[in-house]
Amino acid sequence: MRNLLFSLALLLGGTALAQAKISPQGIIVNPTPGDLAVTVWVDKDPGRSGNAVYKIGEPIRIGVKVNRDAYVYLFNINADGSVDLILPNAYDRNNRLRAGEARTYPPSGARYEFTITGPEGENYVLALASLKPLSLGDIADVKSGRVNLRGLRNLSQTLSIVVRPVPNREWATDALRYYVGRRVAPPPPPPSVGTLSVDSSPAGAKVYIDGAYRGRTPLALELRPGSHDVELRLAGYETYRARVQVRPGQTTRLSPRLVRLVRTGTLYIDSSPQGAEAFVDGERVGRTPVQLALDEGTHEVELRLAGYEPYRARVQVRADQTTRLSPRLTPVVRTGTLEVTSDPDGAEVYVDGSYRGRTRLLVELEAGVHEVEVRLGGYTSYKARVRVEAGQTTRVHARLASAKATLDLSVNADAQVFLDGYFLGKTKHGRLTVKVSPGLRELVVLAPGHHAYVETVRLDPGGFHKIIVRLQRMR
Repeated sequence: MRNLLFSLALLLGGTALAQAKISPQGIIVNPTPGDLAVTVWVDKDPGRSGNAVYKIGEPIRIGVKVNRDAYVYLFNINADGSVDLILPNAYDRNNRLRAGEARTYPPSGARYEFTITGPEGENYVLALASLKPLSLGDIADVKSGRVNLRGLRNLSQTLSIVVRPVPNREWATDALRYYVGRRVAPPPPPPSVGTLSVDSSPAGAKVYIDGAYRGRTPLALELRPGSHDVELRLAGYETYRARVQVRPGQTTRLSPRLVRLVRTGTLYIDSSPQGAEAFVDGERVGRTPVQLALDEGTHEVELRLAGYEPYRARVQVRADQTTRLSPRLTPVVRTGTLEVTSDPDGAEVYVDGSYRGRTRLLVELEAGVHEVEVRLGGYTSYKARVRVEAGQTTRVHARLASAKATLDLSVNADAQVFLDGYFLGKTKHGRLTVKVSPGLRELVVLAPGHHAYVETVRLDPGGFHKIIVRLQRMR
């Protein structure tokens, strides 16, 4: 006969779970439970109250059911710490159940039975279901039904290792308590008090229970079971009242958000010039001057008037008082400053074709794009298009380049022309006209059969210099 006196305290990490319905995770922690479920019961306790009592020598039958096709393993943990393997066993090795199928062990007509033996005490039956078959050869002997370990801790640790290769969602456990020979002492009477936990937002409110002051939030109180009137009071906030039901042995929580008392003051808004649109907290309230009642506290004010910069301010309105706001609006800046400098200095400045003065020049202009020209005798004009931004200074610096001088030669022969030793070109039909850098330059004219012509000439920037050269023939 099997020894069915198994005392499962369902310890995990040294904690005993003695409830009538034991959580399967109290035996083996499954961090990711799936949709697989297994249910175990005994013939004296089909409703699973956990209070069935068997006398020594009585037979016992164990029922099990799964909601999916699964392999089922049944264990007995005895009061003395020994563990029995109930399923599979030497007479019934088929431990695969179909979804929704309920089996009882031993089944009707079986060649074996389970009989209760000692010792007396609290006992448990454990069911482990897995979508995949488990290997128990290292811990149990199916033929004898004995498990070669003792105690709940060892069973829990070993079964955790056995199911480890199986994904978390593919196994589940269930357990049920029953007694052998005697019941344990009846549970203690229910607590005669319950706990009321009171908090508030903001905290610090006075707490009154049934009219009596009990402290400030947050607060936890032990109260007799039943209905209680709760009142919270905080300066500047509406009194909060509620009736709560306190249950024995339980904690009732109350965490209201208190409502501010609505107190109003007056805000008077004016502006210079008047007639600006007034907005308070984003809502239009009229044109200045305007007066309105507002809740006590901080408010955002904005004034808008065409041709003026928007005005924004944050004002504090106090209850039963008048707050005044009278800003002077700032005109919108529509012009900017143009600063023109040149190298060399003293050049004439023309803006949009009009003469505006000489460099260095500061002139105020309408915001936008303008044509700027800088002129200085003997230098090439500087031209630019610039954008003047409102309220800003735009700077232009013109670095002027010297203007070229025009050299117009008339020679009485076809000749080569050199200036400061550099070849300028050949005359054609006795003429050569070129643009050259101004300054004091050395002019040389050479023609075959003629004496060389050498002369130092002054070429003015931008000037036109006509030079007639008469070459003398060699004899």
